Amino acid sequence: MSRPFGPDQILKVSGADLLSDLDLTDDELLYLLDLAEAVKQAPRDYAQALAGKSIALLFEKPSLRTRLTFELAIRELGGGSVFVDGPIGVREPLKDVARNLDRWVNGIVARVFSQSTVEGLAHWSSVPVINALSDAYHPCQALGDMQTVREYFGDLKGRKLAFIGDGNNVAQSLMLTAVRLGMDFALGCPEGYTPDPDIVAQAEGLAAVEGASVVVTHDAAEALRGAHVVYTDVWASMGQEQEAIERKKAFHSYQVNDALFAQARADAIFMHCLPAKRGEEGSDSVMEAKRSAVFDQAENRLHAQKALLLMMLT
Repeated sequence: MSRPFGPDQILKVSGADLLSDLDLTDDELLYLLDLAEAVKQAPRDYAQALAGKSIALLFEKPSLRTRLTFELAIRELGGGSVFVDGPIGVREPLKDVARNLDRWVNGIVARVFSQSTVEGLAHWSSVPVINALSDAYHPCQALGDMQTVREYFGDLKGRKLAFIGDGNNVAQSLMLTAVRLGMDFALGCPEGYTPDPDIVAQAEGLAAVEGASVVVTHDAAEALRGAHVVYTDVWASMGQEQEAIERKKAFHSYQVNDALFAQARADAIFMHCLPAKRGEEGSDSVMEAKRSAVFDQAENRLHAQKALLLMMLT
């Protein structure tokens, strides 16, 4: 790595906020992944990079990985965090919440139900806003995941990521991020559970520039053919609990078990953003397989988010 990664040399992102994956330019995306690797290798070099800075964590949804990795990232970079849970914009208008926060803190990390909420926070606040999950995107997950895939396979260009299951926020962020790194992306999902067509169109345009491809199919085996990475997620996300029975029927044949996993390359790795419902979207044997990278990617959420905070707040 020849780029400058010292605490006083870090590249500042060109945009004020990270609301979707495309708020990072291609160069910024590559730089962030390199910086995440540098931070992982030498965390003490960045121990005071956020000294004197405070970040608000606003979480409408419960969390283990996102909350803890952001709290730890901020603390290990020398900053402080304050955590607030519950709905945003109910007790008082969202625009009032945002303008109070920007008088007190240096940044906002928001895990919300609706993309419009995080966009509203960014509109009304003068400090950087980071989307820690919305119904449309999960950019922080995609960043940690791409760091993980690079650790296993090195250069990502020409690799293939197959996502099996719902065309949800995680799938959409992975699609947008993977193709910009030159990866082919395939989604195997039941009818009625495809991603947002506008986001697919965006990804197809980005893929064409990089010589990559985007495939959305209802045939899981087709999606897995030649895949270096096999990825899945829960069939019913938070807020979709009332659909759980219907979704379980629709996704039954899309479980990533040993037989389905075998449709990918022999050296393929298995990934899951967690939490997992073992025995539903993925079998316990695949979750615990030697080629399972689920806890590597969970760890890398910490390092990728440190890199993101450094680029946005230093």
